[in-house]
Amino acid sequence: MLGNMAISCLITGATGFVGSHLVEACAGRGWNVRALVRPSSDTSILERHSATLIRGDLTDSGAVREALQGVEVVLHCAAKVGDWGPVEEYRAVNVEALRGLLDACRAQSLRRFVHFSSLGVYAARHHHGTDESEPLPAQHMDGYTQTKVESEQLALSSYREHKLPVVVLRPGFIYGPRDRAVMPRLLDNMRKGKLRYIGGGKGAMNCIYVGNLVEATLLAVEKPEAVGQIYNLTDGEIVSKRRFIDSIADGVGLPRPKPVSVPLWLARIMAWGMERNARKKKSPKAPRLTQARVKFLGLNLDFSIEKAKRELGYRPRWNFDEGMRETVAWYKQNA
Repeated sequence: MLGNMAISCLITGATGFVGSHLVEACAGRGWNVRALVRPSSDTSILERHSATLIRGDLTDSGAVREALQGVEVVLHCAAKVGDWGPVEEYRAVNVEALRGLLDACRAQSLRRFVHFSSLGVYAARHHHGTDESEPLPAQHMDGYTQTKVESEQLALSSYREHKLPVVVLRPGFIYGPRDRAVMPRLLDNMRKGKLRYIGGGKGAMNCIYVGNLVEATLLAVEKPEAVGQIYNLTDGEIVSKRRFIDSIADGVGLPRPKPVSVPLWLARIMAWGMERNARKKKSPKAPRLTQARVKFLGLNLDFSIEKAKRELGYRPRWNFDEGMRETVAWYKQNA
């Protein structure tokens, strides 16, 4: 076990939602935490945990080499996220910057390279217990999911060809304290009465509380059998879209969204039309409805985590209600 050993780790995306929780957990174990951060980033949480900061980004090969000095574990969670924009912009960060990082890691003697992917790599259809044996589609609906597939393939090729000790984690929709992206947008849509269910809101969410993801990550670092493997990660319980959204509304004291539901087939046509129109106008902002949002709100997204349970010993510590209470409490204090 590595828990009591003072090992050195590099966390990319350390100032972000997931990265900041990883910094906290690794520092709490007595690890030497290093972080590659942009000069403009808020590093207060990192400084509070005595992380070593290297100023730069993943496209700066000199900064990457400096950040990797003496490192035994790399936790790579930096990524360009979103559901809109040219695929080339996503590829520059999610694939090409990763390529540079992996190449630099070949000069290191690493214990583990944990690559954070997403359950979004699976086909945009209903899922009922889908596991890691499912083949991934060659073409995806947007730049984010497309380049997440490509980045997985790149990371695993470094394992096969250069024996880099890569583990790929596929978390679902991550929620928890310090989420400054999805939660505020959901609440804004609720306040404006814009949120509509698709298909009745009965489909499963593929959600994971950030604390559960952190624990799974540390298991992936510790378990030798994890090298070269891919793991789906969720909270391990069925949570419907409606339960997820109603829990947020109840927690912050907003009325629950009215049960007005758009049929899935109609939502797909609407999203296609809105996306087409936005592309014609070369809009930098996503339209109100995209294929990715139809997937999030309308598809049944139930994925098996049996492999992570079996091979990593993953047992989600927080159930959905506990995780959502923590999430809402943080948001009410910090919004």
